[in-house]
Amino acid sequence: MDKVIVSASGQNLEAEVAPRFGRTPYFLLVNPETMEYEAVANRQNLQAVQGAGIQSAALVARYKPSALLTGYCGPKAYQTLLAAGIPVFLGVAGSVREVVEQFRSGKLSISLSPNAASHW
Repeated sequence: MDKVIVSASGQNLEAEVAPRFGRTPYFLLVNPETMEYEAVANRQNLQAVQGAGIQSAALVARYKPSALLTGYCGPKAYQTLLAAGIPVFLGVAGSVREVVEQFRSGKLSISLSPNAASHW
C-alpha cells in the first residue's frame, strides 16, 4: 500500500493530528501496513501571511500520497489536492497512529468538499 500523509503536531506516530492543514507544523508520511513513517517539516507555510493552504497542498503533492488525513482544509487547498489526484479525508482527530489505523480499517470516508472557509 502506498503512503498516506497526515497533518501532525509533532514528528512521530503518537503526535496529535494537527487540525489546520495549511499551517500544520509537520506532515507525516506513513505506510499504513508497516506503520513506518517519515516526518516532513512545514516551516515555510506555518507562518505564511497568505496562501499557506495552497503551498502546503503543493508540498504534499510532491510526495504523491494515496490519501491525505487532516482536520480542516479550506477550498483552495482542497481543490489543489483534488487536482493532484489526492483523496482527502477531513475531520479526523486523535493521534497519527489512531487515524492511520482507522484509515487502514476503512472507518474513514473521503470528503466531498472542504470543511473550512477561505480566509482571503
